[in-house]
Amino acid sequence: MKNRLRNVIAVAAVVAWLSSPAGAQEPRQGQTDGHEAHHREMLARGAQAMGFDQERTVHHFFLYEDGGAIEVAVKEASDHANLHAIRQHLPEIAGLFKAGDFGKPALTHAQQVPGTADMTRLKDRITYQYEETPAGGRVRIVTRDADALAAVHAFLHFQIEDHRTGDSGEVQRPASGR
Repeated sequence: MKNRLRNVIAVAAVVAWLSSPAGAQEPRQGQTDGHEAHHREMLARGAQAMGFDQERTVHHFFLYEDGGAIEVAVKEASDHANLHAIRQHLPEIAGLFKAGDFGKPALTHAQQVPGTADMTRLKDRITYQYEETPAGGRVRIVTRDADALAAVHAFLHFQIEDHRTGDSGEVQRPASGR
């Protein structure tokens, strides 16, 4: 309950800041500058929401026939602080998502992330399982419901684009162990 209240307060603070004159974006000189500013701001909000350095870690988002996966890993094996933070964050995210709470992605991206409204509505049809990986962790998302699957895929596609992961976004069969 505390985490949910903290997430609601954090999202409200971001919304209030973004709607204030101080939070308003400067006029863009070019699309590239605007995209870069958006990405830098998203990384800063992500570090706050997730508890680890976004520049020293890498996100990957995979779409599977039965859902997908979120993977986060440290870039350097010796980065024990961020490895520990990833392994604390991802199980928490699995629990929050299971409860229909997508406040952390909303905070990170400064908007309601596509797919999350339906993922909340259909939360009883989606499972989230945390798995530790050698360099971080993974949240495996599984559903047999077509509407929930479409929502999960919309969520993961958005993440691929906004985090600039370079992941294909193509639906694959889950590999064994995923």
